[in-house]
Amino acid sequence: MTWLLTGGAGYIGSHIILALQRAGKDVVVLDDLSTGYRAFVPEDVPLVEGSVTDRAAVDRALDHDVTGIVHLAGWKYAGVSVDRPLHFYRENVTGMQVLLEAVVDRGIERFVFSSSSSVYGTPAEEIVGEDAVVGRPESPYGESKLISEWLLRDVAHVTPGLRHTSLRYFNVVGSGPPHLADHSPYNLFPLVLGAVAEGRRPAVFGTDYPTRDGSCIRDYVHVVDLADAHVAAASRLDDGLPCGQAYNVGRGEGVSVLEIMDTVRRVTGIDFEPERHERRPGDPARIVGSTARIERDFGWRATHGLDEMVASAWAAVSAART
Repeated sequence: MTWLLTGGAGYIGSHIILALQRAGKDVVVLDDLSTGYRAFVPEDVPLVEGSVTDRAAVDRALDHDVTGIVHLAGWKYAGVSVDRPLHFYRENVTGMQVLLEAVVDRGIERFVFSSSSSVYGTPAEEIVGEDAVVGRPESPYGESKLISEWLLRDVAHVTPGLRHTSLRYFNVVGSGPPHLADHSPYNLFPLVLGAVAEGRRPAVFGTDYPTRDGSCIRDYVHVVDLADAHVAAASRLDDGLPCGQAYNVGRGEGVSVLEIMDTVRRVTGIDFEPERHERRPGDPARIVGSTARIERDFGWRATHGLDEMVASAWAAVSAART
């Protein structure tokens, strides 16, 4: 059985490849390399270069005897989506539509969707569960993820045999092998650690949120733990076991941006004072997720703590600079 991993040449996708291989699962990657890296895909993994919005490219990837799909491909970054909603809807929503059309045509019966905690917007709950009210994302990015979940649900409802689940990521950080670094120009860890490595002051956007120290609070999860959650989902589908419609993937603990800064100072041994800027559009004040459902159904639990997240990300930044 072969799993198609869309977006597999990216930071998260490259870690999922390794996790799938460790689990003994064959994998083929579809990626247009717009934000991914060819070098992130192992030589023994077939790479089909193309966009998930291109049916011909999707079909070329599925020709590798694919029996299941892990769908990562798409654009993220909530703040950028506020300025480029059409781009995000095309890449994320149209991409899901094209992929699902191929799934139906070929009778593929396993589908794991990489969704996002952004579907919750700013939840009323201190710890948000999967049954919380969704439909109030604060950015086009979050909206595109929620619509994609709905598309998957509705297509599965009228497609006998199609079993699926959506994994709602919280904030993914850290690295496994140091060469698989997060190079995003928008994510917190590469921005902070890159600035520290270059002797600059990292930035905090918003210190007037209704949180304990005024900065945003997020639920951070190590990318290796996240990759293992995908394998757990894929394995349940391969084994014919039931999956819920959606699962939170995080640690169930909230950490503020200023607390991240404190951890970076301690782990790296480099002292600094961050710059403080105005809030960015599309950033909720607080999102922390309950992981009770995924722990119960999958037996999955995040094992990496915050110090390990920072240390592994710092090792990757340091390796990239040598």
